Amino acid sequence: WSGKKQAQALANQPSTATLRPSIEDGKNWDNTQNVYIEGDNLEVLKLLQKSYYGQIKMIYIDPPYNTGKDFVYKDNFHDNVKNYLQLTGQVDDEGNKISTNTDKSGRYHTDWLNMMYPRLKLARNLLKDDGVIFISIDDNEVHNLRKICDEIFGEDNFVANLIWKSRQNKDNRNITGASIDHEYILCFTKNNGHRALIGSERKIEQYKNPDNDPRGLWVSANMVGLLSEDQRPNCHYDLIHPDTGVNYGKPKMGWRYDKNTMNRLIQEDRILWPSGEDGRPRRKVFLNELSENNPGFSSMVGENIFTRNGTDELEKLFKYKTFDFPKPTTLVYSLINQAGSENDIILDFFSGSATTAHAVMQLNAEDGGRRKYICVQLPEATAPDSEAYKAGYKNICEIGKERIRRAGDKVLAEW
Repeated sequence: WSGKKQAQALANQPSTATLRPSIEDGKNWDNTQNVYIEGDNLEVLKLLQKSYYGQIKMIYIDPPYNTGKDFVYKDNFHDNVKNYLQLTGQVDDEGNKISTNTDKSGRYHTDWLNMMYPRLKLARNLLKDDGVIFISIDDNEVHNLRKICDEIFGEDNFVANLIWKSRQNKDNRNITGASIDHEYILCFTKNNGHRALIGSERKIEQYKNPDNDPRGLWVSANMVGLLSEDQRPNCHYDLIHPDTGVNYGKPKMGWRYDKNTMNRLIQEDRILWPSGEDGRPRRKVFLNELSENNPGFSSMVGENIFTRNGTDELEKLFKYKTFDFPKPTTLVYSLINQAGSENDIILDFFSGSATTAHAVMQLNAEDGGRRKYICVQLPEATAPDSEAYKAGYKNICEIGKERIRRAGDKVLAEW
C-alpha cells in the first residue's frame, strides 16, 4: 500500500522524546510497579525498547477500528503532545478534536495501515519469546490487520481469530438487514512451537466411579470413527463381545481404533458393553490418565459478556457515562488469564478507558499474582458536549488515570 516503506522506516527511526515522571498524578508512587504513560504510543514504544526489550509476556490492544469516525494518528512528533496535536491538525486552538479518517477518503485504509504497522513492528520486539498479543478489531480492518500481522509476526505464529459476541440485542439499523453482533480478537504469538494459551479449566464433575474401578474416576467416551471405509479400512470391522459372542457390528464411519488397539482395550477391561444387543459399546476414560494440559480455549470468547457490561462498569465507578464502548474488564481479564503466569508484565498501548489496568489489578487480587501493567494513551481531547468533559475530564488520559485510582480502591476494598 502507499506509504508502507515510510511506515517501516518510521519504526526504525530513534525517538527524540523523553519520559518524565509525574509524581503528582501517581498513586502510591513509592511502592507501585505499574506504569501509566501519557503520550504518542509510537514514541513510547520506541522508548520502551531500552528497558523492556523481550520482557513483555502479553500485549492487549483495542486500537481504532477505522469506522470513519474514530481517531487516526498522524505520526509527525516534534514537540510536546499539545503542540503535536495542534501541528498535525487533530485539535483546534482550544484542544477540541477535529481529525477523523472518513470512509470517503481515498487513503481510508492506507492511513490506518500506516498508523498500525510501525506500532506492531515495535510491539513484537517487546514480547518475550513465548509472548502473545491480542488485538481487538471489527470487520472494517480485520482482513488488513491479519495480513500485516502475518508479515510482522509470521503466518506460522497465528494462534486464533477469536470471536466475541459483543452485542446483546439485535441491531435493526443496518440497511442490509444483517445485525452485526460480534467483534474479533486476533491472537498471534512471537514464536510457535509452544502452547500459547493455558486453555479452559477442566470440568471433572462428570467423572464418577460407580463400579469401584481401582483405576479411579472415569467417564464413558464414544468410540465411533471419523473416516469412511475407503479412507481408513483398518477401523471398519465387526466388534464382538468376547464372552457373550454378541456382534455389535460396525458403525457407518467404523470404529475409532484399529483391531489391535481395540483388543488391547478389551483385555484391559476398558470397554463398556451395553446391556442390550442394539446398544453401542463405549470406552472408559480415566481422569488420572488425562493430559496435564487443559482443554483448548474456545475461539468463541466472552460468553454473556457484552459491550454494555463495560459501559455499566464505568458508570458505577464514575456515576455517569464517561467513555463510549469501553471493553468489559471480564473480557480482558479472561485473556490475561490465558496468556501467562502470575508474575508477567502486561502492555496495552491503546489504553483508552484503562480496562487492562483494571483487569490486571482484579486478577492479582483474586489469585495473589504479581502481574504488572504498562498502559499508554495519547491525551486525546474529550468532546465538549460529553458528560466526561463537563465533569472536568478534558482528555481520555484523565479518565483512564481516575479509573485506575477508583478501580484500585474498589479492588482493595473488596479483597
